[in-house]
Formats: sequence, C-alpha cells, structure tokens
Amino acid sequence: MCSLSPACGVENSGLKDIIRYNQAMKKESPHLRLINVAVIAFDDITPFHLSVPSIVFEADLGSTAEVKFKVTVCAENEGLLSTSSGFTISTEHNLSTVAHADIVIMPSWYDDYRSAPTALLDALCSAHARGAQIVGLCLGAFPLAEAGLLNGKGATTHWLATGELASRYPDIHVNPEVLYVDEGNIITSGGVAAGLDCCLHILRHIVGAEAANKVARRLLIAPHRDGGQAQFIERPLPISGSDNRLSQILEWVGHHLDEPHSVDSLAERAAMSRRNFTRHFRQLTGTSFKQWLLNQRLSYAQRILESGDLSIESIAQTTGFGTALSLRKHFKSAFRTSPSVYRRLFKQETSTPAAER
Repeated sequence: MCSLSPACGVENSGLKDIIRYNQAMKKESPHLRLINVAVIAFDDITPFHLSVPSIVFEADLGSTAEVKFKVTVCAENEGLLSTSSGFTISTEHNLSTVAHADIVIMPSWYDDYRSAPTALLDALCSAHARGAQIVGLCLGAFPLAEAGLLNGKGATTHWLATGELASRYPDIHVNPEVLYVDEGNIITSGGVAAGLDCCLHILRHIVGAEAANKVARRLLIAPHRDGGQAQFIERPLPISGSDNRLSQILEWVGHHLDEPHSVDSLAERAAMSRRNFTRHFRQLTGTSFKQWLLNQRLSYAQRILESGDLSIESIAQTTGFGTALSLRKHFKSAFRTSPSVYRRLFKQETSTPAAER
C-alpha cells in the first residue's frame, strides 16, 4: 500500500483538469500547449505494450493543432532494460520524470503479478495526489491496485487476469468484459489492442473526436470503440454470409442515423430472426445493438459540434436523438460535459463541412 494513501484518496478530475487548462491557455497564448506523458517501463517488458502510448500520443496532429504531447519513457533506474522479445532498450530517465507528468501510464506488468517496488508505488501515488491522469493498460492495473489507487473504483485488465485482480483486491469493482474503464482521474484498460482504444479515448477527450479519428485512421484501427464494448469478441471479423450481410446493414445504418432503428426492423432487413440477429450482432461487434447505435450517434454529434454551427436542436435531429434534451442527456452521461461546452472546447477555428457519416 502506498505510503501516501491519505492523499491518494483526494478526488480530482484528471482529464477535465487538462481540458480546462487547455481552454484557459487558448485564450492566453496562440502557441502549442505541451502535455507531458510519462510511460513507465520495467525489465522484460513486452515491446508492443511499451509502444502503444507512443504510437498514439506522438502521432502528428497536424499543423493547426494547439496541443503537443511529449512522451518520455522512464524506469525505476536509468540504463538498459531487457524485453520479452530478447533485445534490450535504453532508458535515460528514472521515476523522477513522473513528478512532472500530466499523464502517467503503466503500460503493462509482469505475468506473475509480482509486487511492485516501493519507489514505483510512491511515484504513482504522488502523481495521483497532485492531480495527474493515471492510466493502467493491460496488466498495468496491478501496480495501480497495489498502490491503493483503485480502491472503491471500477477497473479492468486483460480478461485472462480479471479473476486474479478481483481476488487480490476485493475493494475494486472489476469488470472482466469491457475494453476500458474511465473513472475520471484513473483509467484502466483490457489487454493488447484495448490499450490502443484506451489511449485514443484519452486523446479524444483532450483534442476532440475529429483529430483522434485522424490518428486512428493513420493507425488503421477503429476510430472509436466504446469502453463498454466486450474485451473478448468470439468472432471479431465477419466469417459467414450472415455476418457479411450484417456488416452491410450496419454500414447502411451509419448513413441513416437520423432515422429510427430497431432490432426487429434490421433483423427483417437482414432476413434473420430477431434472436439470430441479436446473437450475430454481439458476436460481430461485442456489444448490444442499442449501445452500438448510441455510440454511433454520439460520435457523429461530436464531429458536427467540432466542424459546424448547427443548433443543438438541429444536431439532435440530424443524429437521431430527436430532441435537444435527449442529446444533452446522453452527451452528458458519455462525456461528462454538455454539447455547448464541448463545442467551445473543440470547435475548429475555420468551420468545415461535417465529416461524412
């Protein structure tokens, strides 16, 4: 347990603080604002896990970007570290880097879930106490849990290790199915590719949906997979005629978000029974149709808010929410802010046509 446990219990808003800082700085300076990201490495780390934060946060955000991320890899001690792939990496920074980071990422941890060194636990707790965003990707949730940062909170980790996390730390509300859990100032993700989804989620909160989507497109990954989507999908790619039919229907729905849709109407369009449609949909997407449709509408609303001047009522109708009240309710629940505030934070200086659905 972290020696700073009383301070670690202080609630802060993490991403909200960074967003508010960006908004304030935008008024004061036209120059790039720097957000420091510390990624903590350790001996025998898997290179992919270490590379995930760098791939996302060091991506080119374009010449008009007002935010720049500086990613620094650090370790308990400077010097050479082994990797699980047989080669070594050199780290020039120790854990003192964490003291100056806005975002602190534990990209993974050992497969045997061993205890973390005291210096690492103290660094995590100190960062949390001063309001830094703390992120545990994959097995990186275990050091966060050992530090006491996840007590009373929701969390996840690689689906094969969720049972171990729940058993060792009964005060944590472990969700074994989701891609990531956002607790405001602490975020944990599932394994491997879910780390990319989690980092893109953080990027989206800071720079907006459109900029994050551009990064995702360059990485050839889905621009937005909601945290509530299943971490383990039985059949992630269409492998049958039914799945191919379903994929075509989902693409059609994406171009007709302003229209009402139901499981029954789409099952009929797919020439499938309701039960068969529901089963194939979850196997294909890892979530329910209702949640998938909500995510699509919210994502489209974000893009319109960033790129145009439509009224909130018009956006609600265009995205299929029907009323401004409904849009505000779902937007607030998903992003912890209102559509109007989101627009002020992320609207492009020069309005461009809304991104295609």
